[in-house]
Amino acid sequence: MANVNIKFNGKEFLLSCDDGQEEHLEELSNVLNNKFNELKTNLGNIGENKLLLITSIKVIDEYFETKKIIESKKKELETLKSKFLDLKNLIYEYKDNKEKEIQTLMHLHDNLKKEVQEVNESYSKIIDDTTKEIDDFVDKINADSSVQ
Repeated sequence: MANVNIKFNGKEFLLSCDDGQEEHLEELSNVLNNKFNELKTNLGNIGENKLLLITSIKVIDEYFETKKIIESKKKELETLKSKFLDLKNLIYEYKDNKEKEIQTLMHLHDNLKKEVQEVNESYSKIIDDTTKEIDDFVDKINADSSVQ
């Protein structure tokens, strides 16, 4: 334990604290002393005990207001966290749906490619067959013309 000399309301006090906390204790006592002196200036000399009580009430009031703000911010953070998780889930759901849609479109594209290839092959066969028939017809006419 460390000992620290603190000056409060013009009086010296020896206080103990954990090792390494000396600066923090001095800072806290300075803030408290400043609040006390501010009230003393504003309210006049109403007695040390009453000023200490009012100072304590003001400090506790600030503490509770800060605590309320922190709780409010925690709730806001939880709400944001929840909304973020909802948004994250929506994003993953959207991504999954788009991947399924892409797979479906790729499958349809492959089927269409096969169908186009089959139609091209069919048309090529029809054209080849028609060309052969025309050639056979021309050859027959030429053969018939030569015979006469």
